[in-house]
Amino acid sequence: MAWLRIYDDQRGDAPLWEGRAHVAIAAKLNEAGVRFEAWQASIALAPEADDQTVITAYASDIERLKKEGGYQAVDVLRLLPDNPNKAELRKKFLEEHTHGEDEVRFFVEGAGLFYLHLNGKVYATLCERGDLISVPAGTKHWFDMGPNPRFTAIRLFTNPEGWVAKFTGDKIAGGFPRYEAEAA
Repeated sequence: MAWLRIYDDQRGDAPLWEGRAHVAIAAKLNEAGVRFEAWQASIALAPEADDQTVITAYASDIERLKKEGGYQAVDVLRLLPDNPNKAELRKKFLEEHTHGEDEVRFFVEGAGLFYLHLNGKVYATLCERGDLISVPAGTKHWFDMGPNPRFTAIRLFTNPEGWVAKFTGDKIAGGFPRYEAEAA
C-alpha cells in the first residue's frame, strides 16, 4: 500500500504528516504540484521479461501518456535482488538531483521510495505497483529502491536522450529514513 510522510527538510526524525489513503496522498502531492494517481498494473511479468516485453504489455497506457504529455522516449527500469549493480545504482539514485523535464514513472511491479524536496519540506512517497508519479521538472528529489530492489517502472521522457540528472551536491538524503527500514 502506498504511503506518504511529509517532513520538515531539517528534521528527518519526525514526520509532520502521514497518510496511507491514496486519495489523501494524491491531494497532498497535488498541492505541492506533483501528479500521483492509481492506475491498473494487472499484467503479470515473468522474471525473465525484457524491456520490450514490459513496453508491449503496457502499450495502451504508454501511448495515452505519450499523447497527453508529448513524451518522446520510453524505457523500463527493472531491478531485481540478483542485479550485480544494485548497490552502485542505489547509491546514484540516493543523491539529490533534478531533471530538466518532468520525471514520469508508472510502477508495474514492486515498490520504491521517492523523496521530493519542495518548499522546505521532504515528501517521502512510497510508490507501488499501479502508482503513477510525475515529478515536475526542476524538483529536487532522490529515490531509494532499498538494498534488495524488486520493482519495474516504465519511464517516459520528453527528452529523446532519456534520464539525465543534475546532481545538487546536497547531502540531505542522509538525514531521512531509508527504504530498508520500511521494508522490515
